[in-house]
Amino acid sequence: MRPRSVVRIAAAAAVSLVAAAAIPLSANAEPSDSGCENRNLNRIDKLLECVNADDAFEHLEVLQDIADANGGTRVSGSEGYDQSVDYIADLLDDAGFDVELQVFEFATYAEISSSLVRDGDDLGSDGRADTMAYSGSGVVSGGNVIPVDLDLGLGNASTSGCTADDFTGLDFSGPNDIALIQRGACSFFDKAVNAQTAGAEGVVIFNQGNTETRKVKLEGTLGEGAIGVVTIPVLDTSYDDGVSLLTATVVDLSAETESSIEPTENIIADLPGVNPDNVVMAGAHLDSVPAGPGIQDNGSGSAAILAIALELANNEKYVPQNTLRFAWWGAEESGLIGSFEYFTNAEFGLLNTPEEVEKIAAYINFDMIASPNYIYGVYDADESTFPAPPGVPIPEGSEELENLFEAYYSIESIPYEDTEFSGRSDYQVFIQLDIPASGLFTGAEVGKTDEQAAIWGGTAGDQFDPCYHLACDTIDNVSAEALETNIDAVAYAVFNLAATTEAVNGVPGVDPGGVTPDDVDLDGPQGTFLEGGGGLSPDHDHDHDHDLGDAE
Repeated sequence: MRPRSVVRIAAAAAVSLVAAAAIPLSANAEPSDSGCENRNLNRIDKLLECVNADDAFEHLEVLQDIADANGGTRVSGSEGYDQSVDYIADLLDDAGFDVELQVFEFATYAEISSSLVRDGDDLGSDGRADTMAYSGSGVVSGGNVIPVDLDLGLGNASTSGCTADDFTGLDFSGPNDIALIQRGACSFFDKAVNAQTAGAEGVVIFNQGNTETRKVKLEGTLGEGAIGVVTIPVLDTSYDDGVSLLTATVVDLSAETESSIEPTENIIADLPGVNPDNVVMAGAHLDSVPAGPGIQDNGSGSAAILAIALELANNEKYVPQNTLRFAWWGAEESGLIGSFEYFTNAEFGLLNTPEEVEKIAAYINFDMIASPNYIYGVYDADESTFPAPPGVPIPEGSEELENLFEAYYSIESIPYEDTEFSGRSDYQVFIQLDIPASGLFTGAEVGKTDEQAAIWGGTAGDQFDPCYHLACDTIDNVSAEALETNIDAVAYAVFNLAATTEAVNGVPGVDPGGVTPDDVDLDGPQGTFLEGGGGLSPDHDHDHDHDLGDAE
């Protein structure tokens, strides 16, 4: 990957934001491109008439072409990702944004092969076991399976493998010992390191099984810190298959993996406002998984904020009251790395200048907003449907951001749902720093219920995104209807926050013009989720260790 330079371009001249909007918000005929560039964006409906999914689809087509020309992927560290960065950064430059390309290093990982064979049955061949990301390589034949402090059954409180004491009294002196470890209480990395230190030649970590939803195969990661540290093979499997290894006669396992440290980038683009000390951020991760082009996940969020950013910057009369900052994150799929680097990197991280962190009024996140079998979901900051998971903070002001999105759906009479405020996307670092956050989500690998299909259409029983993290996540995997709805929802939130964040952080601004959340009786979520994460499996984890202390 070649080095890049940072380009900074001045923004346009300032105007004030006044007046009011009609309902529905974008009922008028779409103006011409020149009409949008010259109109006075003094109320939200004028922007929504100029923002549409066609613009976003043009960007998605380019991202698809880039993936097609680069082995079908845009994973961070690849030429496909580099070209995606170039495409977006060049457009932002041309539009007059202050653009910064933030280069950082991250760990790449690839599984070349793996197997877990129980009495002649290869669990990996039908997807029931695979290698944990950043595992080492190795082969264990005729393995001696040694259970480590297991706590089986529903309602268990497993701490299996979390301390060296869990291995005391266990004999790992043989040449083919496999530590059988249960999920729970600490990171997979800690479990693997403790097993390796005790003398294990291989490790199998199985799901906890304390609830029905925590019985499926883990698909976990040891985190990039395992590179060069965990040198033995570490595989994962489901709760039931893990338990079955206790009575197996013959167990063999193997893994061949590759890991390396590569450079990649975030794109940070500022549209300076009248108030430079009150910054509103909107972000989406730009990278795909290695297996596919990532056009829904997360081309959809990336293209939506790009289309909105360009529409605002290309308007010759518009300057926001608050500074707008758009971010396209790298290495999200590797563990939310780019967004954490934004704060912690030794060279450019904002924690080096805490006063810059204090300027961020709000962060809104758009990770998968056009799933083909969609629902319309808003992060549940007020916990009206989902209590936030343990250890996930909800900063003050986040509920007001949730209301902003819900106001748009209510104005347009579009049913919406809560999705869990889980911290499982790039807003995690923001909420850890007590920055208000919210966002939209149309669903991933969870199946759609009959009730949800009756509300939003689509196919009951199918995943919200049947191509989630697969090669088929192409432009054909994007719902035009969901993208058309959500690009307006995003624009509604950005425009209002650009004018004022008073409800979020107490900083007064100007009248955004039009219908604000204070003017709307919110319809309320549909309440179709009785448990789970609102479209993201509870077993979908970015399991990693991030230090938010002083950058080193």
